[in-house]
Amino acid sequence: MTALLRYQAALLVRSQRWLPPVILYAVFLGVGVQGGQPVLDSLGYTAAALLPVAAWLVRICVTGEPAAAGHCVAAATGPGRAHLGRLLVALGASALLGALATVIVTWISDPASSDHQTRVPLLPAGAAGLLAVLACALLGTAVGALTSWPLLRSPGRAVPALLLAALLALVVSGSPARAAVSGLVTGSRSGTVEPPLLPLAGAALLAAAATATACALTSRRSP
Repeated sequence: MTALLRYQAALLVRSQRWLPPVILYAVFLGVGVQGGQPVLDSLGYTAAALLPVAAWLVRICVTGEPAAAGHCVAAATGPGRAHLGRLLVALGASALLGALATVIVTWISDPASSDHQTRVPLLPAGAAGLLAVLACALLGTAVGALTSWPLLRSPGRAVPALLLAALLALVVSGSPARAAVSGLVTGSRSGTVEPPLLPLAGAALLAAAATATACALTSRRSP
């Protein structure tokens, strides 16, 4: 599995198709996060903005491999295992991007509540932000897995479905991503840090279910 992950990671890096989502994420943060803003509010924005980027990275990993190379990898490792490698690389890339952004945002933000009257402990806030980022990366991976091949073949259907699903994952009540982000924003009002453990667990379950479904269908459908 290690060799497969290295192969998929090399494909992603060399393709340079990761540049547009990374640049878009940087633009989101540049517009929405400024130095001196309350740390928990900024971390909530950082996590929320990562979800569509994570879904986009999944689509890049799933569709970026040449067909002939994909057939060879599937023959050597099995279609489901090959697809799992693509999804894991996309998840790792989005989690790494979100972790880097979390460190920077925590460093430049004000360790205070929304009204700047209550001090917020910086390290626990950063840790909560990392958990929220991971929850959004997991849910974004689930969205990407369910709106890409093998479930949706046509880009004309897959791309709008991805965008709609990413939006719903951020706004629908009961969504782990919304719960994680809302927990940070709500905590910012009172100056308290609540690690989003339950939303993270929910996002992990949804990501595991979406990944299992996509990998199972990969074994039955040809590219």
